[in-house]
Amino acid sequence: MSPIEVFSLPLEELEPFLDRQRYSAFMPVRLKVDAFLREILSKANDFVPSQAGSIVMDKPMERGPASSETKLHFVAAYGPASNQLLGKTLPADQGVMGYVYRTGDAYLMDDPAKDPNFFKDFDETHGFTTQSVVAVPIRIERTVCGVLEMVNRSDGQRFTHKDLQLLEVFARYTSVFIENLLDAQRANEMARRDDLTGLYNDRFFHHRLTEDLIRADITNSTVALLFLDLDNFKDVNDTHGHLAGSQVLKEFGYLLRKTIPGERATLARYGGDEFVIILAGCGLDGALKAAEKIRDALRGTIFLQGTYTWSEGPVDWRRALTCSIGIAVYPLHVPREGTTDLRKNLLLRAADSAMYVAKEAGKDRIQIAEAFR
Repeated sequence: MSPIEVFSLPLEELEPFLDRQRYSAFMPVRLKVDAFLREILSKANDFVPSQAGSIVMDKPMERGPASSETKLHFVAAYGPASNQLLGKTLPADQGVMGYVYRTGDAYLMDDPAKDPNFFKDFDETHGFTTQSVVAVPIRIERTVCGVLEMVNRSDGQRFTHKDLQLLEVFARYTSVFIENLLDAQRANEMARRDDLTGLYNDRFFHHRLTEDLIRADITNSTVALLFLDLDNFKDVNDTHGHLAGSQVLKEFGYLLRKTIPGERATLARYGGDEFVIILAGCGLDGALKAAEKIRDALRGTIFLQGTYTWSEGPVDWRRALTCSIGIAVYPLHVPREGTTDLRKNLLLRAADSAMYVAKEAGKDRIQIAEAFR
């Protein structure tokens, strides 16, 4: 049997699917997840030879309160038009994959014409004829996070319950791998990550800011520092309790990671609902653009959507969250004088003071620091 060609999303696009609530505080370790998913499908095909196969996963931070609002994303696939499937989505309330995702039950379909869960759009769009399907859930602990599906046995026969049992083995293997992946990252990052948001903690932030200031002196470059404070965060705690507030901080940390990516950006939780961002090599214009991106992202984000273990039902929080941002740039606002520790503290104080000016001026705005005198 000639080897099949399996496609998967690139590694950087797979990271959001591994940002699981089980260890939502830690960003996924950069192991070869893409290669692993391709291997899973390839090995599954060895045991259950099929014309096509795919893996879909949800994005944990984008689950809707209803299954119709939750999207399942194709992260790996092989077979006809499989490379065109990557990145495409399907609603979690449709098709065999949607059924398996919602119920957590393995599924065998041997007569599409009579099956109420058969979703015929793919066949009509790609000129494909589905004859039979086996699909099994992929779990993190007890929560279904995705589905592994095989379509049409290669020998033209219908899938059997034995095929379904074999596929369940691969689904469990996939689940164990993802859990181990998250465990490994948790152990590796605990010393420098904030437990709640997954951003760096204040200890690592001070270490990184010191490094970046030294590097800026050596290379004659700049360091921008953004100090952020959520304006109306107290309203969340007062309305829904502190567990809801903690969830908002988690979601805001996710928003920051998504909005300000890049190896030269250090995102940290400074304490409470205060956050800091170091942009190494960035000047005032770049810092202002980054701050505006955060404000724009906040305006387009609704927090506390869906159900949570601490809530008896869906949480409906419709009020907008905003933040005040102070910006200070080295050496624009703090001169290249004195010890590194002194300059670090002065830069932090300048950004912090600017943030408080923004709050006093009405909140939901950006304030540039005054130059050190």
